[in-house]
Amino acid sequence: MVKEGDKIKLITGEIAVISEVLEENVAYIAEIFVKAGGVSIDQISHNDIVSIFEEIERPVAQAI
Repeated sequence: MVKEGDKIKLITGEIAVISEVLEENVAYIAEIFVKAGGVSIDQISHNDIVSIFEEIERPVAQAI
């Protein structure tokens, strides 16, 4: 299930963040980081989404 705030990859290869779920598994508003540079806010369909990124936290260093 795609949720608001999810970072996704589109079939175009561009990366986007879901701003709003218009209809679950159907339509979304996304902030798309376009290949040419900049950000485009556009409506996308569920079929435009290839994958959802998962965030993993890794410690950088231990305090002394």
